[in-house]
Amino acid sequence: MADLLQIGDVTDAMKARLSAAFSIHRLEDFDPDKITHVITNGHDGIDLELMASLSNLQLISSNGVGYDAIDTAEAARRGINVTYTPNVLNAEVATTAILLMLACYREVLRDDAYVRSGKWEQHGNAALTRSADNQTVGILGLGRIGQEIAHKLAPWNAKVLYHARTKKDVPYAYYDNLTAMALDCDVLICITPGGPLTQKIVNKEVIEALGPNGTLINLSRGSVVDEAAMIEALQSGALGWAGLDVFEAEPNVPQTLRDLPNTVLLPHVGSATVETRTAMGALTVDNLLQHLKDGTVISAVPECAHL
Repeated sequence: MADLLQIGDVTDAMKARLSAAFSIHRLEDFDPDKITHVITNGHDGIDLELMASLSNLQLISSNGVGYDAIDTAEAARRGINVTYTPNVLNAEVATTAILLMLACYREVLRDDAYVRSGKWEQHGNAALTRSADNQTVGILGLGRIGQEIAHKLAPWNAKVLYHARTKKDVPYAYYDNLTAMALDCDVLICITPGGPLTQKIVNKEVIEALGPNGTLINLSRGSVVDEAAMIEALQSGALGWAGLDVFEAEPNVPQTLRDLPNTVLLPHVGSATVETRTAMGALTVDNLLQHLKDGTVISAVPECAHL
């Protein structure tokens, strides 16, 4: 049997399939010279020093679409393939983006608390909210998930704008300047990959351009948004609302952010349904088993597509 290093948790179904083909080891008990395959996830990734110690490593299979916690350039340099789980989570993450947008526009948390507290009986109807119809929505990062979000916005008659590294053949308005797009948006949805190239790309200037009537939605990585600048803008009214599924130092969320009433905060659950996580886990294992069988993979990250 080949030797597999497991980083993070796997489901029982994944473990059953893996156990039939691999001898599974955990971080606290493994021989680095024997490990040929690693299974991990987008959050834990693999430490560069650990990767360097695995002299016979051939494949890192990551359960997730984000892989900024894996040094893919170094892996590719060493001939180590890295796989991830694109496509199978597109629809679910897009649904979460719409959920956050609607929750902000219709003040779902505020009005839920209003009913539960008894204030509806005591003080009458809650204050009016905003309609999510006919809004201008800017998408930062129009990859597979970004395009699915744009598609799912259709019932709300949204005007869709986008900012990406390159212009795409899509029926949406392209902006090469993110601040300019934010000025024209009612909502800015972040779904760009994390990493050094997008570190705090949504900065104070972009946030203030979105404005006091604007809504910021982030499902990408906490590093994409300048969290301190966002909190300050939400506190001062320079930014209207924020719906967040990701944070700078997960799972630690600043108390100042948790205390703000104009936010909807989720614990990084964009793809966290039974159905979608099952599909992601299956693809993670499929990559490992196929590589063990014939040396090929199903879904290599772009940096390793040539291997």
